[in-house]
Amino acid sequence: MKPNIKNNEVAVFALGGLDEVGKNTYGIQFQDELIIIDAGIKFPEDDLLGIDYVIPDYSYLLENKDKIKGLFITHSHEDHIGGIPYLLKELNIPVYGSKLAIAMIRNKLSEHRLLRDAKLHEVTEDSVIKFRKLSVQFFHTNHSVAESFGIAVQTPYGHVVQTGDFKFDFTPPFGKDANLQKMAKIGEEGVITLLSDSTNAEITGFTDSEQVVNESINDLVENIDGRIIFASFASNLSRIQQVIRAARLSNRKVAVFGRSMINGIEIGRELGYIKEDPSIFIEANEINAYEPHEILILCTGSQGEPFAALSRIANGTHRQISIIPGDTVIFSSSPIPGNTNSVNNLINSLSEAGANIVHGKINNIHTSGHGAQQELKLMLRLMKPKFFVPIHGERRMQHEHQELAVQTGVKEENTFILDNGEILAFTEEYARRAGDFNAQDVYIDGKGIGDIGNVVLRDRRVLSNNGLVVVVATIDKNKRKILAGPDIISRGFIYMRESGDLIRSAQAVAEKSIQHSFGYKQINEYKLRNDLIEDLKKFLYTETERRPMILPVVLTK
Repeated sequence: MKPNIKNNEVAVFALGGLDEVGKNTYGIQFQDELIIIDAGIKFPEDDLLGIDYVIPDYSYLLENKDKIKGLFITHSHEDHIGGIPYLLKELNIPVYGSKLAIAMIRNKLSEHRLLRDAKLHEVTEDSVIKFRKLSVQFFHTNHSVAESFGIAVQTPYGHVVQTGDFKFDFTPPFGKDANLQKMAKIGEEGVITLLSDSTNAEITGFTDSEQVVNESINDLVENIDGRIIFASFASNLSRIQQVIRAARLSNRKVAVFGRSMINGIEIGRELGYIKEDPSIFIEANEINAYEPHEILILCTGSQGEPFAALSRIANGTHRQISIIPGDTVIFSSSPIPGNTNSVNNLINSLSEAGANIVHGKINNIHTSGHGAQQELKLMLRLMKPKFFVPIHGERRMQHEHQELAVQTGVKEENTFILDNGEILAFTEEYARRAGDFNAQDVYIDGKGIGDIGNVVLRDRRVLSNNGLVVVVATIDKNKRKILAGPDIISRGFIYMRESGDLIRSAQAVAEKSIQHSFGYKQINEYKLRNDLIEDLKKFLYTETERRPMILPVVLTK
């Protein structure tokens, strides 16, 4: 059903961020004005072989580019800003965000050579960005990164509020407190629709404060004897400041590995979030000049990313450092959904190399940046929305959040769980589902954007599971004669030196197939190749119960 938004209706939708984690991108639209909130990126799951990142399809935004007033950023995590370079390549629109978010975005755009033409605007909680029909304001929230905002868009029917990722931390170790007063004020002014973070909707009570993690980090660093390798998100500047401070208190020097970690620390020092004396840092090549108990290594790769510093350290391919017995590796993060297997494999590799492992589930070394049920209820009570849309997390979490909304006074018929691309349109009197648009995943593979589709992914899965068989032959079409071959080449299917009988039998099948094709009134090369594929496929499955990809190479004279 195509989008069907009436002229008097406000519409909200997500290109990514509903029913999944990652690539968060939302739209709020009224007549000829469209506000975009966040432009995230998603890390690929294990079945997306060779894919680097996943972004949403921006086609709907391109179709409505004349209506777009700007991109507004809630905070600086990758799943909220990672897609910005790809969006700005399509649409050079103004970007509004906190000082920290803009610094992170500037660094990202510089890598993509997009900084010169970018329109970046720093905002504070007191900023109000006004357009003819809509206006945008911000309110401070708590999250696992500093300067996190909720965003309120003023429409003719009241505020549409998107909370961003949030929790209520009453002892935050960094930044400002969550501005409950402003949230309550926005609620009193009237919230027509609330889009709220559902990630921890299944967890009762409150999420632990970052202060709990701070105390655990101090205890761990003080009591570990050998070298410490500390893996965390580069954007989590408060966590990085905590561990650098703990290193100083235990008389350790800090070495930094990973480009994003180096860039994050540089930005954190510029903005005052990392305040330790620069003398605590040492260069990578200075590590061996110190005893193991005098070193703490900060690095990227806590999500098992194959090319991040920690993965290269684990598999022995890092140029400057490898695991030595007695090392302790601390994972100060939880696996992002889809990354669990990668993280577990990384932990196993590190353990096999002789490292001791510390992770968040055991030692309070990580706490979530997302609010649990009581915090979600508090947000609902403060905002008092008429209509409610749970966002972020997985579908079962959104259902749980929907129930919490009903408990706090939202009418059940006024709650909507949407799919990506589905539009909710409303006035002050009603809300309705108003059609949808294409919001499929777009895959990024190297420099290719959107050129990897389901067929290519299917082929990659076949290759990874069953391998490749190439059959090569040279034929004379006029004389209907085989001049050379057919030869069989195997890659990832069988070990050819030990499978002579199978190879010879496959050659015989291929020769018979080609000879059969010579019997056609007119030799069709396309039909000849298809016959080769089908005949070899049947033979190899009968003999091995495997289905390798078969690639015929037929040269004609």
